[in-house]
Amino acid sequence: MPITFNQALGIHPESLSLHARRAEVLAANMANADTPNYKARDIDFKALLAGAQNDDPQLAMRRTASLHIAGTIIDPPPGLKYRIPSQPSVDGNTVDADRERTEFASNALGYEASLTFLSGRFSSLLTAIKGE
Repeated sequence: MPITFNQALGIHPESLSLHARRAEVLAANMANADTPNYKARDIDFKALLAGAQNDDPQLAMRRTASLHIAGTIIDPPPGLKYRIPSQPSVDGNTVDADRERTEFASNALGYEASLTFLSGRFSSLLTAIKGE
């Protein structure tokens, strides 16, 4: 029975893409911490990852011809939402710098964990190919 990369690697490639996109969004929030009327945004990572695991049709690419390659789209993520501020500032900015740093660090740990899982999967595949 043939095995595909999707079966071999699981959800981890999608997880890396989502973590990378979320890092961009969080970095934009931190860069605009002093911008008047800037609204902090974030990706609902858990919902998007759950949707990717369940082959959510919202993430599927639209094919306009039968010869196009099927895939998933991550940019722009449908889960990008405005964050509800705990204490909005007088100038209308909703960025909480401490929360952004915490979320960024947490996201970086998730990215690193996905890389570690992928590395282990590739090591297992290499072992299977070599027959060791």
